Amino acid sequence: MCGIGGIAYKPGATRVGQDVLERMATALLHRGPDGAHYARLPEADLIHTRLSIIDLPGGDQPLKSAAGTLIANGEIYNDPQIRQAMGAERFKTGSDCESALVMWEQKGAGYTATLRGMYAIAIHNSANNEVLLSRDPFGIKPLYFTEFEGGIAFASEPSALLASGLAPRTERSLLRDELLQLQFTTGPQTLFKTIQRVLPGETLRIVAGRIAERTIRSPLPAQTEPKKSLSEEQALEQLDYALMNSVQAHERADVPFGLFLSGGIDSASLLTAMSRLPRPEKLRTWTAVFEARHAADEADAAAKLAHAANTEHETVKITASMVWDNLPAIIACMDDPVADYAIIPTWFLARKAKQDVRVILSGEGGDELFCGYGRYRSAARPWWRAGRRMWRHGMFDGLDVLRHTPNHWRDGLTIAEQQAKQITATRLSEVQAVDIAEWLPNDLLLKLDRCLMAHGLEGRTPLLDPVVTNCAWQLPDGMRVRNGQGKWLLRRWLERHNPAAHPFAPKQGFTVPIGSWIAEQGQTLGDLVAQQECIQAIAKPDRVRALFKEAGNRKNGPAAWTLLFYAVWHRTHIRGLSPTGSIFDTLSL
Repeated sequence: MCGIGGIAYKPGATRVGQDVLERMATALLHRGPDGAHYARLPEADLIHTRLSIIDLPGGDQPLKSAAGTLIANGEIYNDPQIRQAMGAERFKTGSDCESALVMWEQKGAGYTATLRGMYAIAIHNSANNEVLLSRDPFGIKPLYFTEFEGGIAFASEPSALLASGLAPRTERSLLRDELLQLQFTTGPQTLFKTIQRVLPGETLRIVAGRIAERTIRSPLPAQTEPKKSLSEEQALEQLDYALMNSVQAHERADVPFGLFLSGGIDSASLLTAMSRLPRPEKLRTWTAVFEARHAADEADAAAKLAHAANTEHETVKITASMVWDNLPAIIACMDDPVADYAIIPTWFLARKAKQDVRVILSGEGGDELFCGYGRYRSAARPWWRAGRRMWRHGMFDGLDVLRHTPNHWRDGLTIAEQQAKQITATRLSEVQAVDIAEWLPNDLLLKLDRCLMAHGLEGRTPLLDPVVTNCAWQLPDGMRVRNGQGKWLLRRWLERHNPAAHPFAPKQGFTVPIGSWIAEQGQTLGDLVAQQECIQAIAKPDRVRALFKEAGNRKNGPAAWTLLFYAVWHRTHIRGLSPTGSIFDTLSL
């Protein structure tokens, strides 16, 4: 995995100095610690920081041909098939990303339709100085851009655009309100006023330093008619093929890899598939456990699964003191903010795993594709059967903490709901599609990318693969939900291939005990957060202090965490201050 960046200039614009490009590269070095490379081309500059995974000696980028120059952050899993189809003589390196360059030469701007993988790609066309920016359909890999007087700058992370000086450190108040109420932000805009996301599946064609065309490719097959009926055995056979095919493709690497194991259905399914494939050495797995009263603990279940699969397994214990000491650094890596407290275990697991591997497989996407969340089943029911709209309440509703309760925070989700109706055939698929469009790329995948890349670790998501997606999306609703349980077919597959996983047992859950941890330091943290200027601008200081003192309450804890997150995020990314020391040190400065 890597970091990419660059600038597409307007004709005649003054080009930035090498120092600007180097500041961008420095901001991306955690994504690519194995070296930075530059290409200064006619009307464009390209930057690539490399994390070597495939073709370690020969895969440096930019990759060049007579037609153009490519930089990429990603993995192309059908690279072997593309090479076989196109002929080995077309390729100069063993880099899987070179297949994207070859397919662009053949198919032009629509080249991503032939790619199976996760990617953020920039291609400079030598013939006309156009630049293409492309992102994979699920949005596994990030890509951002900002328009400025001289053209368009782009990068894997907003922090690189801020470091360049081409994007100011100013925030959008509407997006701030959305973050507070949802804990993530939706759509193309970011919390930074001049920085936008390249959307999942989108390709931008930049001509003369301006966006000339935007096209988008959905990760989901269209569903204009009800799904065809399948027998259970047919569905299980198709699912088995899809999972094994995807996991095998995602294991392709020239470096060690491992698996984050929670004890839940998704990671257990990946472990089961991985254990059926031959490998020269033991698979490595890691599980997080929290040192806190009444904290959910899946460590024993995960350890039993790991033992049955004969993995080299480690449990990472996370304590409150560890969190307070490292929280500023954890929040700092979330430059596109996600106030999901799952960033905490993900960051610590990544720090530990980086000691032994460079690639991690993770189960993101299983709930969204196979209908794992209870909110899907609730939203799919009619109102007279207690059906409830997803994301109907905001984090601060009813708490009397904010000075003004925003009423626009759900606008992005409303747009996603309207779009989902056009590509789905059932109400259940519709609510799943909303989460796939917004919650998945802008919370779960963003969290995984930033927390792993903060440690120079690549994350792969085998469940978010076209082969698995096509299988899951054709399932009738009755094979997604049955007897009140979601992921029914995935559970049946796991029961067949790994009954020790007990897939139909009630799930204990995996919740970070952030509320109880905050409550233990409630007065100190409440005072520190309440005195921050960014908090005083949006919240009532006395109510903030009360909220932190009562953070052990189920409603208050997540809200207190969100304010704590925002206070540190604003200090780091808007004020541009270094996240120094512990959370108490940082907020005291």
